[in-house]
Amino acid sequence: MSPMLKKAITVSIPSVRQALARSNPVLANALLAKRTYNSKGGVEMTVRDALNSALEEEMTADEKVYLLGEEVGQYNGAYKVSKGLLDKFGPKRVIDTPITESGFCGLAVGSAFAGLKPVCEFMTWNFAMQAIDQIVNSAAKTHYMSGGNVNCPITFRGPNGAAAGVAAQHSQCFAAWYGSVPGLKVVSPWNSEDAKGLLKAAIRDPNPVVVLENELMYGISFPMSEAALSKDFVIEIGKAKIEKEGTDVTIVAHSRSVGFALEAAMLLEKEGICSAEVINLRSIRPLDTETIIKSVKKTNRLVTVEGGWPQYGVGSEICAQIMESEAFDHLDAPVVRVTGADVPTPYAQNLEAFAFPDTDVIARVVKRTLNKKIGA
Repeated sequence: MSPMLKKAITVSIPSVRQALARSNPVLANALLAKRTYNSKGGVEMTVRDALNSALEEEMTADEKVYLLGEEVGQYNGAYKVSKGLLDKFGPKRVIDTPITESGFCGLAVGSAFAGLKPVCEFMTWNFAMQAIDQIVNSAAKTHYMSGGNVNCPITFRGPNGAAAGVAAQHSQCFAAWYGSVPGLKVVSPWNSEDAKGLLKAAIRDPNPVVVLENELMYGISFPMSEAALSKDFVIEIGKAKIEKEGTDVTIVAHSRSVGFALEAAMLLEKEGICSAEVINLRSIRPLDTETIIKSVKKTNRLVTVEGGWPQYGVGSEICAQIMESEAFDHLDAPVVRVTGADVPTPYAQNLEAFAFPDTDVIARVVKRTLNKKIGA
């Protein structure tokens, strides 16, 4: 390990990591992969292992659950999420497919219509564009179009959003895409408890559920509560979580952006600027507007954070919901969105580092929001 990397790991300060990301994104990604979140005792688990645990527990509990996708079996998954499952459950329940997303996704949807509970893995959600007709027109709509006679208990899962150095075609966030579709449920986990609880809930749900993971989060460790280690642990789809309570501004985020939002909130508090409340959405559809509205009525300011594009994004929907609710009368400043840049994701490392919101960007926006007033 290089002296620079050792120093960056030892000094856990957002500004250090961001400076490293600007100057050497590859090194920054290595740092991110080794990062952990402190816990007061208890067990820590990576997001990858939490997903693996969820799959193993649900496949053990229900023989109708099976996994299919590219390299999920013999290779243990492209990101090792399905490690060991082929050995335990065999090739009839852990199925390696050809590189044909539309084909194996259609097969999975059909098997769900017939009563099985497939977990359909996409190597990245960008590749699911090849199968979007199966997801939207078949899985999401058939229950309604059959008059409620045909259920589709299927889980679609895989990494979503930007990774590192994979350019525009492999770096899109699909939260707003699938979040707009009636008939789908959409979840976006941040930490290990989110990953395990939401995936288990998705597999048990009688409706099609889209699980939007993040590749850069797979190797990060988080503390797991005693409850989360139980095989009966599930997180209710449609419920957000307040990760940090505050009084001056509400920051709403999902997926990897939750970590940046928490760091920004702690930085602002350390500087004596404000007390920020951080909400982890967890669920994109249904959206827990009740928790957001209650928070805004307390803090009187709102900042949304996401890695997707600004137009028609998750933040835009939250803005509209707040405008149409009683929370609007409690706002002391306009709602502000923090998003990815409105461009195809650059391949150049120095440009990629500037294309997505981070701790410093969120902190600057919150400071600006605190200085604004409606009508001023």
